Amino acid sequence: MSNVHEGDPVYERFRFLVNAPALFNAVTTAVELGVFRYLQEHDRASFEELHAVTGIPAHQLRVLLQGVCSTGLLTRTDGQYANSPVAADLLATDAPDSWSHILVGWKEVYYPAFSHMTGALRAGTNTALADHPGDEPTLYQRLSRNPELEAVFHRAMSAFTLRSVDALVERSEFASVRHLLDIGGGDGTTSAEFARRHPGLRSTVFDMPSVSRLAGDGAAAELADRVRLHPGDIFEDAFPPGADAVLFSHVLEIFAEEQILALLTKAYDALPAGGKVFVYGFNVSDDETEGIFSARLGLYFNVLASGRGMAYPAKDYEEWLRRVGFTEVRTVGGLPYEHGLTLGTKA
Repeated sequence: MSNVHEGDPVYERFRFLVNAPALFNAVTTAVELGVFRYLQEHDRASFEELHAVTGIPAHQLRVLLQGVCSTGLLTRTDGQYANSPVAADLLATDAPDSWSHILVGWKEVYYPAFSHMTGALRAGTNTALADHPGDEPTLYQRLSRNPELEAVFHRAMSAFTLRSVDALVERSEFASVRHLLDIGGGDGTTSAEFARRHPGLRSTVFDMPSVSRLAGDGAAAELADRVRLHPGDIFEDAFPPGADAVLFSHVLEIFAEEQILALLTKAYDALPAGGKVFVYGFNVSDDETEGIFSARLGLYFNVLASGRGMAYPAKDYEEWLRRVGFTEVRTVGGLPYEHGLTLGTKA
């Protein structure tokens, strides 16, 4: 019986989707074994060469390479394997913005949690968090107990940030900012990029103490004269004073509405008249039907990270900013990887 869905793009996406978990892990395994990096350095390689480099038994390597080739990321011609242009661009280096870091972080932290999805959504809380030792209510807090995994997680976060951050730091709205308060700024990657792009700007990164320790060894350390680390709890502790702009980059989507309003109120109170607030992150479409990255992120938040939050549509952020008192509220949409920038001014 012929398949009536042949040629339907949704059906084609379905066919890939049902095989994607295995193929994702195959590609990430190839990353961890150095396959893409070796091929980049040597242009192409035989099976025997890859066998010697990876140390994987021949049969298992054959199965792995078949899986990766099926994605199109590797090609095989006359028995020689090579990176596709996409693999060469995204996976073949150890650069800070390499997708190799992102895939490993998702493999180690994100995707194991999704097997708990049905139970977590039924329970209305992030039940997958039980796989991480501790009694804290969020993944970010529990990762502080596992420095090695925390480093993997933040390396992935930093790499993804670097993939999209140029569209943020190059915005003209930041040209007049002199002191940026980067709330939940992680290892300082975003603040460091702002400092490089805007020589007259300094930044204070306000995040958990364990994350600040990572920042002390990362990109922020190179610009320590203009990127200051302020460890603390963004809900319990006062925002550091003196900033003329507050940035929430990939932070507010972690939380529910009442928590977001609390953080925006703290930002409003900390700013002088004329101060700016910037909310940068994933924006699902207004009708909440489009956005693959956004959909994945929302599920991750609810199953594992915090038990709440999502990639909210820009209109939600605009409403919340106005509710706490900001004016001149607007959104810059269409930024890379489904991102948007919503901004407002303290009257």
